[in-house]
Amino acid sequence: MGYHVTILDNLSTGRMENIEGLLKNNNLEFIQGSVTDLPLLQKVFKGVQFVFHQAAITSVPQSIENPLAYHEANMTGSLNVLLAARNNNIKKVMYASSASVYGDLPSVPNTEDMPPNPCSPYAVTKLAGEYYCQVFQKVCGLPTICLRYFNVYGPKQDPNSPYASVIPLFIKHLSEGRAPIIYGDGNQTRDFIFVKDVTRANIVAAESDATGIFNIGSGRSVTINDMAHLITKLVGSNLKPIHQQQRPADIRHSLADISKARAIGFEPQYTLEDGLRETHRSLR
Repeated sequence: MGYHVTILDNLSTGRMENIEGLLKNNNLEFIQGSVTDLPLLQKVFKGVQFVFHQAAITSVPQSIENPLAYHEANMTGSLNVLLAARNNNIKKVMYASSASVYGDLPSVPNTEDMPPNPCSPYAVTKLAGEYYCQVFQKVCGLPTICLRYFNVYGPKQDPNSPYASVIPLFIKHLSEGRAPIIYGDGNQTRDFIFVKDVTRANIVAAESDATGIFNIGSGRSVTINDMAHLITKLVGSNLKPIHQQQRPADIRHSLADISKARAIGFEPQYTLEDGLRETHRSLR
């Protein structure tokens, strides 16, 4: 409590209306800018204790179409964040990594000691960010912690964005009387984690002495078919999903082993049903 918070965002996917209520707080400042602008980061990081590096472009299919843009935003951007953090003696950097670094491993749950196997340019950029964090900690003495997010969802996700995730898209389609689209047979599994639990994980990471790599998920998986059924029931629709061809680089199964995160004090508080209800209310 009592911290002054600065938000740096280029608004490529975010919207000012998402933080309008927060801007009334004198302890919060918004700066429009990008992590690709190193001189700006050097200036913004002056006097800062903690950096929560959440900036990235995130669509796996889009990364296949335009890998150079992902390299610039995710890899060069992360390097810039670490350089500015090192130069300003930041106390700790929290880096938003991704479960995509595991790729399509033959067994689940995923544990942090499994060898990474990225299957898309997006996953490569997130893994490279982890390696940069480890090197800056080892060589420069900059404490870093890498949080491998699984499938994050929640209020204020934009269903109209080209990077939209499956849950807001399903809610939007069903609410408009359109059948949701499932790529593949729908029996692929995902570990969905509510955004407020992810926020809590970042705070735990900042307050802990822990460094290294930590899975951040719910510790439970659900098939896309079952998740679609939950949303259909929540919206009050009787539409059946439409199945289309599986997309390139889509993994089959994903599930987080969160025992390492639990050991430093993280515990998910939202069930999938609770999180879906809150997300549906916000989108409605």
